[in-house]
Amino acid sequence: MAPASEPGSLGARLRGHAARVVGILQTRLELLVTELQEEKLRLGLLLGYAAAAFFFLGFGVILLALFLTVLLWDSQRLLALGVFTAVFLVIGILAALAAVRAGRQGSRLFAASIAELAQDRDMLQADGHDDKKHVEKR
Repeated sequence: MAPASEPGSLGARLRGHAARVVGILQTRLELLVTELQEEKLRLGLLLGYAAAAFFFLGFGVILLALFLTVLLWDSQRLLALGVFTAVFLVIGILAALAAVRAGRQGSRLFAASIAELAQDRDMLQADGHDDKKHVEKR
């Protein structure tokens, strides 16, 4: 029987497998943290731009509607107000539908990590089958 410190012994192989598993887990956790940080930055940037766009476009559209309503005040004020009301309602409904559709799509957060973990699992299962074959040959 070989001593546990010998390179080909069962204990050395188990320590080697454990070290590989710990290394893989460490790498995957680092990948998860990186993906989370990237997603946080992306969402922050998206929210900032969306807030600025909403603010400035909202005021621009309201001022344009007021300008055109005042311009048509003497001749077609009710028509101008009705058209702008209809346009704003249609745009609001379309935006709400787009938001619902975007909310249903789900997030791709951790997709790369999940794929890497699946590859790691498959690799470790293949190594386990190789070890069983190696033990059976003895």
